[in-house]
Amino acid sequence: MNINWKIRELTPEQQAIAERLSAELDISAVAGRILAGRGIRTAAEARAYIRPSLDSLHDPFLMRDMGAAVDRLCRAIDNHERIMVYGDYDVDGTTAVALMYSFLRTQTDNLIYYIPDRYTEGYGISQKGIGTAKEKGCSLVIALDCGIKAVEKMEYAASLGVDFIICDHHTPGDVTPKAVAVLNMKRKDCQYPFKELSGCGVGLKLVQAYVQRRGIDPQEVYRLLPLLAMSIASDIVPVTGENRILAFYGLRAINAFPSVGLQAIMQVAGIEGKTITISDLVYKFGPRINAAGRIKSGAEAVRLLITDDAEAALQFAQDIDSYNQDRRDFDSKTTDEALEQLRQDPQNANKFTTVVYSPEWHKGVVGIAASRLTETFYRPTIVLTAGDDDIISGSARSVSDFDIYTAIDSCRDLLTNFGGHKYAAGLSMHRKDLPEFQRRFEEYVATHITPEQRVPTLEIAAEVELSDMNWKMYKILQCLEPFGPGNERPLFLCRNLINNRNTRAVSEGRHLHLDLTDRIVAMDGIAFGQGEKAEHLQNGKAVDICFYLEENSFHGRTTLQMNAQDIKLVDK
Repeated sequence: MNINWKIRELTPEQQAIAERLSAELDISAVAGRILAGRGIRTAAEARAYIRPSLDSLHDPFLMRDMGAAVDRLCRAIDNHERIMVYGDYDVDGTTAVALMYSFLRTQTDNLIYYIPDRYTEGYGISQKGIGTAKEKGCSLVIALDCGIKAVEKMEYAASLGVDFIICDHHTPGDVTPKAVAVLNMKRKDCQYPFKELSGCGVGLKLVQAYVQRRGIDPQEVYRLLPLLAMSIASDIVPVTGENRILAFYGLRAINAFPSVGLQAIMQVAGIEGKTITISDLVYKFGPRINAAGRIKSGAEAVRLLITDDAEAALQFAQDIDSYNQDRRDFDSKTTDEALEQLRQDPQNANKFTTVVYSPEWHKGVVGIAASRLTETFYRPTIVLTAGDDDIISGSARSVSDFDIYTAIDSCRDLLTNFGGHKYAAGLSMHRKDLPEFQRRFEEYVATHITPEQRVPTLEIAAEVELSDMNWKMYKILQCLEPFGPGNERPLFLCRNLINNRNTRAVSEGRHLHLDLTDRIVAMDGIAFGQGEKAEHLQNGKAVDICFYLEENSFHGRTTLQMNAQDIKLVDK
């Protein structure tokens, strides 16, 4: 697949700022450029960015309905009412439930949690869940990472005398549910300054507001940040503003004093003793937590995250690790079968979208399959499977800067349910409506997607010489972490590099071990999936390489290396 390279251009004003930052902070011109490109204007702003402060978090009472939510929660705790903590079955939902439950059990012992079954109840607040709340004597339900479209469900809950506080971050519909409080910074009538909290993040703001009202030590909030950091990493929300501060301190807490549940995950993932990064949360923690809800029950993930029993935690972690292996098997089968469907479609190459369906696919992995197909064809993708009766449901994933939620919304009259945000969504429809949905979805995307959005683009922070890639630069890059959407790891471009001595294909020819030089400095690196380019380099020809800088530890020796994201061959 062809990939566009786009070097970030600085305005004349930004270039002047970059030069000033370089001089005032005693950093390289490249480092100054990176800071200026991220909107940093002064040395003071740079220092604040490098050392984020919890004091910079916004007042939770700026969120619409927060006062009403805290009033109702205080009344429930003071009157010893039974409270249900209810959440979605993915990482964001289960970490949100674990966070809220962990805090509330310090305030009351009249508390239960509930995670809906992905297969029998589906996404969001279910009638069964509301019925369970009534049956268990719960007069208040705190719903996390779901509920913003539960208009009819709130009417049902009210008829049973069950109050709801909704904490959600998904795009609201036209009608706001009639709950005691609906906390969602994306509401049009909400003035909360930061709009990109995860569902777990909205839950944390409720805890923060309750702590303020009760005069409780704020440390009771901060001890919950490891769970929120997992949510931020796995739900792919922007790592900017409050999310960056919360993820920064959440990672610090994970590495300083991980809970027994997190320690157990580290043990089964083989990363004990390692400094945990945002990438570990995405690729080691997140898939295991998600696997519980995909294969068995999201409640098992909550059980692991809230336990204080180390022996039990290890058993729970081993269980979800086995679910994750099952998930991989289902994922591989679904993706392979979807690719075969597309290979048999003579029109596939000319389409702007991918929409595939099979009643045989495992509902728990269609989102993962959609992500893999998006990576393969780089276009908005929906993967669907059979549900109850004649209903089919699935997951949608998008490409850079294309709003797939709006595209799905354009077909809302064909849907029985849908929800999500710009880059990911869930939806369901009657099986008979699939052909018309495919036609209209394709038509909408074809007329709204831009040519630039149809080709993956790597945004390059700076064109550099290999001599710029030193330990001082790496230490500055570390200060920009944690990386993620909106705060991407800086990518660099080096041109006309040639083989130094030992560039070669590895792992049965799949990957490329790099040993490159600009004829002055040499540097090692790795290029995954690009082993076929070894011969070009071994023949003395040059390459341009887009990469990020990372540490590599091998046999007790730590060096810097390039991690190549793309390589372009130079015929000279």
